[in-house]
Amino acid sequence: MGIQSSKTQWIDPLLPLERDIMSVYDLVYESLVVIDDNYVPQPWLCESWELTSSGRSWTFHMRQGLTFSDGTPLTAYDVVATAEYILARANDEATTDHGYYVNLKYFISGISAPDEKTVVVKAARSYYGLLYAMTFPILPAQQLGTANPLGSGPYVIEQFEPGSYISLNVNRRWWKNTPQVLEISFSLHNTPKDVIEAYEYARVDTIFTRSIAAAQYRSGTTSLALDYRTNQLEVLLMNHSASRLASVNVRKAIRYAIDIDRLASHVYMGMVTRTDLPVIPGTWMYNDTLDRYFTNNLDQARALLEQDGWGDSNGDGILDRLNDDGKLIDLNLTLFVYEEPDNDVRIECANLIKEQLAQIGISVDITTMTFVGIQEKLQAGSFNLALVSFAMDTCPDPGFLLMTSNVGNYGRYRSNEINELFKQLRKCVSQAEYQQTLWQIQQQFAEDCPFLCLYWRDGVVLTRRMYTTLRDVRELQLLRGIESFRN
Repeated sequence: MGIQSSKTQWIDPLLPLERDIMSVYDLVYESLVVIDDNYVPQPWLCESWELTSSGRSWTFHMRQGLTFSDGTPLTAYDVVATAEYILARANDEATTDHGYYVNLKYFISGISAPDEKTVVVKAARSYYGLLYAMTFPILPAQQLGTANPLGSGPYVIEQFEPGSYISLNVNRRWWKNTPQVLEISFSLHNTPKDVIEAYEYARVDTIFTRSIAAAQYRSGTTSLALDYRTNQLEVLLMNHSASRLASVNVRKAIRYAIDIDRLASHVYMGMVTRTDLPVIPGTWMYNDTLDRYFTNNLDQARALLEQDGWGDSNGDGILDRLNDDGKLIDLNLTLFVYEEPDNDVRIECANLIKEQLAQIGISVDITTMTFVGIQEKLQAGSFNLALVSFAMDTCPDPGFLLMTSNVGNYGRYRSNEINELFKQLRKCVSQAEYQQTLWQIQQQFAEDCPFLCLYWRDGVVLTRRMYTTLRDVRELQLLRGIESFRN
């Protein structure tokens, strides 16, 4: 298998530096809880859990006979030690790298092990989302902070040469059946181009890549292509404190005018998963009853702008109206976009959005910036529109994007209704309660149009040999199912 890796110098599953390497770690290290194909938490190293104190305390019961790959018992004490290590780093103000699992600190306030088979978690709040946070890898207590710690998964890392290769062998002590694939070798490459080239010249059987350049291989006769969803949500932010975007009618008009399917096919070559809401489509979380809000309809867009008093008084093709001071102003917006290191697809997308908004009389000026530059603009609130992406957490809770004054609410969206719904969501302890409240949040999102969700970025696994029967191939776990696949 060929993957991109140029930064990883030692094996540390709690402080991963690269996305593809995390799929390697996923075969070696295991967690108490896993997320299944339906995106529902399921027991893994634990065999069950129960709630007490109205959801403020969660008790996890460990499976019998668990060991690390060297035969050392894996116990509740290792779970507690790993969690405490993560929390200590997450709360360490002296470090800038708080670790990939830093968000654990928002879910649990304490963890203990009354015996070697029981883990008791004191929750920061009564919250179903806590189960998604319990997906961190469990390491031996004595090896925390060391390179290449033991794992309990179906494979062990046999050899690792940074920037060159990683080889995995089967873990004969794994608590499930012996894996069908006994050895996996990864060749490490510096760039996406190098990864694709290795596949093109048949130096590897399989590659993972998010590069748009891989789209040409997806319809080949000699390759199998498995599209996978990443955790990168692409959105068009709209600044509610900008006078022209304060009206929900203008924001909805923009939503009706943008043809997201065209963006997906023409710019991203289909390597995206379309979404209208900030949760994963096709899962139990997604409210698919809201389709009427998200159709591409230029006539509806024009009607909403007319309701707000926008018209073309001078025939120049750009809408205008009188402001409160009696001055004629144009419906002109600035769109900020930042360059990606490997391609310019986001800039292409911005140009197509400009063309689409011009059809309803909205003039757009595009300004290309650095990533740091656009961050400064967002934090200062000095923008109209911004085409950006967010790395979404495993837990399906987009409150950081929508709650008043929250860290990701760059558009200055304010809604008492949405604030109360998120407070309610974070008190739900069952999947049914959680789904009902999350659907209400999406209903409010559709009505208020705080910003536009466009799509989840996709990658593709190109392979000459099938290795899994699982239907939810997802980033960071791209080899899920290889241990049980039969040719």
